[in-house]
Amino acid sequence: MKQNSHGKHVVVQAIDRTPLEVVDQLAPIGTATVHEAIGRRGFAGTELRPIQQDVRVAGNAVTVLSHPGDNMMIHAAVEVCQPGDLLVVVTTAPSTHGMFGDLLATSLMNRGVRGLVIDAGVRDTSDLRQMGFPVWARHVSCQGTVKNTPGSVNVPVVLDGVTVNPGDVVCADDDGVVIIDRAEAEWALENSLARLVKETETRARLERGELGLDFYGLREKLVSLGVEWQQGS
Repeated sequence: MKQNSHGKHVVVQAIDRTPLEVVDQLAPIGTATVHEAIGRRGFAGTELRPIQQDVRVAGNAVTVLSHPGDNMMIHAAVEVCQPGDLLVVVTTAPSTHGMFGDLLATSLMNRGVRGLVIDAGVRDTSDLRQMGFPVWARHVSCQGTVKNTPGSVNVPVVLDGVTVNPGDVVCADDDGVVIIDRAEAEWALENSLARLVKETETRARLERGELGLDFYGLREKLVSLGVEWQQGS
């Protein structure tokens, strides 16, 4: 399936992955905190929505570039997946087809894959929830696919302007999907943990009745912007 160095379609079998001891610590932090901690970067857009709730995962990206309405390359990707991976599927043009369902999920779960992010459609959503296989998708559709057109596995892909390279960290939860460059993963974890500490301290201040308006310095900022406080009638 791999062509010569100038060919368009490849299946890259060996990739460098982020150490799971880093990935596993990022998973429970949450995408909102991670996104803020890394400079508000890596958010893969509001169109990717979870089919389940109350799930937080992180994994190493195995990427798939597929023809619209054709899931053959997802099948090819299963073979190269390892425990701790998270499959990221992008199509070469918009697709609303249900390119992934419970049977492919069974294969991926057998390989230790933690979830799927797909910039297309997914089906069998009730079954997927019962199986405990989390998915973030652009569409939900019962429309099936064919298996006719070549694509690539483990090449750079783009989600809503965010480049995903094989082995990058994918964090996903109810708030969306955030991509962390593999080279920045340890830095991202350090910053995210530090932000968690800061958020804990802020929450304690709010619980004591302090106002964010004051300790964030927003009152002074509003005054400088011309906002006036009045007693009213």
